[in-house]
Amino acid sequence: MRKALAVIALLFTVSVPALAKEVMDVADLVQKEGPAVVNISTTKLVKRGQEGMPFGDKDMQEFFRRFFPGMPPPEIQGGSGPMQEIPTRGEGSGFVVSNDGYILTNAHVVKGADEVVVKLTDKRTYTAKVVGTDPRTDVAVIKITAKNLPVVTLGDPTKLRVGEAVAAIGSPFGFENSVTAGIVSAKDRSLPSETYVPFIQTDVPINPGNSGGPLFNMKGEVVGINSQIYSRSGGYMGVSFAIPIDVAMEVAKQLESGGKISRGWLGVVIQEVTADLADSFGLDRPRGALVSEVQAGSPAQKAGLQSADVILEFNGKPVENSSDLPRIVGMSKPGTKIPLQIWRNGKARQLSVVLGELPGENQHAASDSKPSKAILRGGVVLSELSADQRRALDLKYGVLVADATGDAARAGIQTGDVILAVNNTKIASVAVYRKAVADVPAGKTVALLVRRGDGSLYVPLRISGG
Repeated sequence: MRKALAVIALLFTVSVPALAKEVMDVADLVQKEGPAVVNISTTKLVKRGQEGMPFGDKDMQEFFRRFFPGMPPPEIQGGSGPMQEIPTRGEGSGFVVSNDGYILTNAHVVKGADEVVVKLTDKRTYTAKVVGTDPRTDVAVIKITAKNLPVVTLGDPTKLRVGEAVAAIGSPFGFENSVTAGIVSAKDRSLPSETYVPFIQTDVPINPGNSGGPLFNMKGEVVGINSQIYSRSGGYMGVSFAIPIDVAMEVAKQLESGGKISRGWLGVVIQEVTADLADSFGLDRPRGALVSEVQAGSPAQKAGLQSADVILEFNGKPVENSSDLPRIVGMSKPGTKIPLQIWRNGKARQLSVVLGELPGENQHAASDSKPSKAILRGGVVLSELSADQRRALDLKYGVLVADATGDAARAGIQTGDVILAVNNTKIASVAVYRKAVADVPAGKTVALLVRRGDGSLYVPLRISGG
């Protein structure tokens, strides 16, 4: 018995030091990595009337969008006096990634700034040069003239686990070098306006001023750049988002080398594959990116991609969700020939596409023809598109939804939508629609390709009977 206990004790004394090397507490993390985190203050000169207040410009709107969702920005206070330049100041955070002065932060922190000042933890201050910014990922690189600076240790965000402890260092509300901690709440989050970033969601308290600061794992490695919060009240509510450091560093390399970002471009409009859509297309499960529109003259059109195709793999990488595709394509080099696996007409096919370069940075159909008042199968009242309507919408075919009831209303079909296809059948007339749905068994789901406003999307329509 004593011998067994001695063996257990020996194992215990060996394992604890090994664990200590892997995980440090927050205090040790701050002591080791904190000196490489910097405070960033910006100044922008805004022309306003003498009695005016410098609010309401695009930068202020961007600030409120990121940190006070749902709250309107302050209105511009008009002034009757002579125009003058009023300095507006902002605060943010950043971290040193090379000992000769390159610093990562958020693009929205330095956007439009006339002066960017960096303060180190030892109180030294430097005027920084903006090397480049990428609004699509919200990453910016700035540079100060200094040597032998402390540098953060970079980690691998793909190894992060949901529930893992993380910590942030930054300057919330201007309080420099503040430390907050929490856990990883989720990975690969897609936000509505950010299609190129698989965000890390955390419950780390993040507030204005934390923007651009590092998110650390408990090994003392930077795994992300704190970028946004979700809030209904304007204050922290337990939901924060960070840009994975591997995404940020890939952008930073391009900014440092050329000051601009070059992204791959496919040229399709896509949407998520729901369970109903997967069933209608004969897929084994919901996966892939459903092509709802192929842009004219795009690499996708030249490669033979079509509406109703489901992209399952891009360059050998599985596309599980539609949000995966823009990121994978965007990080690919323009001019590269890429193999695609698609799902078309109930079976997998192989295509290849030569990517283009991503170009730089609502019209409803109005019925002037008499619709048929008959409610067709699926719960729609349809009318033919006039020649003028087709020209206005740049369409060669389709039928106009004059009313939606029953199955169509439940599916989300709206008056003013144009039905372009039922599954893979192009709908050139009301008669073609009638024929396309005539033999669909009751309870079966079909996929309607619908033009709505300036875009197209697939809507799963379950035919109840009739």
